[in-house]
Amino acid sequence: MFKKILVANRGEIALRIQRACRELGIKAVMVYSEADRDAKYVKLADEAVCIGPAPSPLSYLNMPAIISAAEVTDAEAIHPGYGFLSENADFAERVEKSGFTFIGPTPENIRTMGDKVSAKQAMIKAGVPCVPGSDGELPDDPALIKRIAKTIGYPVIIKASGGGGGRGMRVVHTEAALINAVQMTKAEAGAAFGNPAVYMEKYLQNPRHVEIQVLADTHKSAVYLGERDCSMQRRHQKVIEEAPAPGIPRRLIEKIGERCAAACKKIGYRGAGTFEFLYENGEFYFIEMNTRVQVEHPITELITGIDIVRTQIMIAAGEKLPFTQRQVEFKGHAIECRVNAEDPYKFIPSPGRISMWHAPGGPGVRVDTHVYNNYFVPPNYDSMIGKIIAYGDTREQAMARMRTALLETVVEGIKTNIPLHQDLMVDSKFMEGGTNIHYLEEWLTHRTPNKR
Repeated sequence: MFKKILVANRGEIALRIQRACRELGIKAVMVYSEADRDAKYVKLADEAVCIGPAPSPLSYLNMPAIISAAEVTDAEAIHPGYGFLSENADFAERVEKSGFTFIGPTPENIRTMGDKVSAKQAMIKAGVPCVPGSDGELPDDPALIKRIAKTIGYPVIIKASGGGGGRGMRVVHTEAALINAVQMTKAEAGAAFGNPAVYMEKYLQNPRHVEIQVLADTHKSAVYLGERDCSMQRRHQKVIEEAPAPGIPRRLIEKIGERCAAACKKIGYRGAGTFEFLYENGEFYFIEMNTRVQVEHPITELITGIDIVRTQIMIAAGEKLPFTQRQVEFKGHAIECRVNAEDPYKFIPSPGRISMWHAPGGPGVRVDTHVYNNYFVPPNYDSMIGKIIAYGDTREQAMARMRTALLETVVEGIKTNIPLHQDLMVDSKFMEGGTNIHYLEEWLTHRTPNKR
């Protein structure tokens, strides 16, 4: 096992990884930008290294600074968390070539699964069902593009091969709009991702977003840890996640989970990963794989009792998975609400100083956050300041506990999206379960503001 790990991230995931290191008796080196100098995990660190000023390119995306910090502190491994450099194959390669262990997949895995075209091709070969679409990158010939769209059938969606975070996508309903949409998406993809390649898929009308969590070691073992329903999202950004997914037959989950685990073995995957699917009319369609720990990993931990971050570290250290698929048991239901520093309905970021912070408690309530009284939320990074997770024996109990937890939470000095979560937790359609990926945006359009 490692003696010292450098955590190349910030916020709640940095604190989460630090806790896992402590449980394993590993020293944690925390890197930080000047904006995060007063962060809790920095104060609690065994060692801490400032890697630059607030802007991400000068700190958390600064590969040489991170590797230099690992060298001067004599760390053995680097955990990238999520976001920033976590899915950057060049960074993973530089880490390994510098003599450190990258706590994540191989650079080759990241490259394959990070490009949506090559990822789809790999999944087709591995027997994982995919959305009908083009065989790879779209050609330049407009006539060929129109022919591909006609074969797939309208509506179609044009996607950037190297895209992510809901960017680089356009839905096309008619042939007249097709070529212009392709050209615009190519231009956007080139500017945003440095890769103008795009591909085409059938646009599903009312799908749910369901993902399968996997863990794979270097000894040819892989397991799936069930599914998460992430359909409650706005502009392709997740707002609420839950596990298991309401109303999907267990036999279908088992079938797709087994295929995902088998795919991991086929491509030689290692570490934690998530296969993301669109689910419609009883069918799963692969859309992408995230080669890192997910923001929403706590709900899977609660229904399985498996510590995903701890297991990531153990796998990177060369250990075998400490359980088999048969030993993975699913119990109860868990829901996660992402707490963002933003206006709850205008969705405008609300950085600033938190004058009062009181976290909820009680049976089945977990809070993952790095904030505290008098903490300053910097304007330089993602607006998420924490996650409230509620667990219960049933979905109804988990939701009841979440409603209580949201009511108990106190955040003063800045705005948060807690009022949005409170409204959604009493929405009749969400309470029924099974809402699709368009539901939240439609709900926001037609909602009647609640008086508070």
